[in-house]
Amino acid sequence: MLARRRGFFSWLQNSQAWLEQKTRELKETVAQVSAARATILQAVREVLGDHGVQEEKREEILQLTQAALKKVLENYLRMPDWALEAIGATIDAERTSKSYDGGQGKMTWWLSLFGFSSANPPETILQPRIAPGSCWAFQGSRGHVVIRLPEQIWPTAFTVWHISEAVSPSGEVSSAPKEFAVSGVDEAAAETLLGTFTYDVHKEIAQTFHVQKELPRTFRYIKFQVQSNWGNPEYTCVYRVQVHGKTASHNDHPQAQELL
Repeated sequence: MLARRRGFFSWLQNSQAWLEQKTRELKETVAQVSAARATILQAVREVLGDHGVQEEKREEILQLTQAALKKVLENYLRMPDWALEAIGATIDAERTSKSYDGGQGKMTWWLSLFGFSSANPPETILQPRIAPGSCWAFQGSRGHVVIRLPEQIWPTAFTVWHISEAVSPSGEVSSAPKEFAVSGVDEAAAETLLGTFTYDVHKEIAQTFHVQKELPRTFRYIKFQVQSNWGNPEYTCVYRVQVHGKTASHNDHPQAQELL
């Protein structure tokens, strides 16, 4: 029994140290992004000007860019993202829909505008880059992806990203997810529904949705299941999915953490 307790506290200390390290890294990133905000906006303004974008549309894009930067900072400060490849999140390929290859149709042409020779892998949704073409696509309007988190998490909310009509090369965003469900998944593939939601393309590009029921336990796997899109019959594009929450140790043993 004593050995088991020592083992538990050793694991708890390591988990806490890892979390503190990642928190420090996130705070450093926030500071860097915050300091670079004006530079980023100026760079966007110059690029738009160089490409002859009209002033009215230019201002709209700049406002959207500024809103996106603000959203990123808020998410880092208030809701850490556990579905981030940089901290160990991965895709469970065996339980994820097949990527859309596009054939010789519209998708291939659209992606080629941004230097893509083939469809992006599902791991794209675990990366912070949000730009036209930097998305994972699956065929049709229904599909799913299973994300393996870096550790057991009590999920509290999810953030879904998609580009706006203002920056879309086609001028529309019919491939964006619309209705979707999020579930916690265990090793045996049993699923616990955490909520059903709607992404609204007429609102901001990053939309956060909170878990709709009290969670019975933590999860290592999260399933993001798209049930419809905004009208594209060929494919659906997912740009980014973030999973917010707390570590299992934070919720299961709060008093033990205070003693460390």
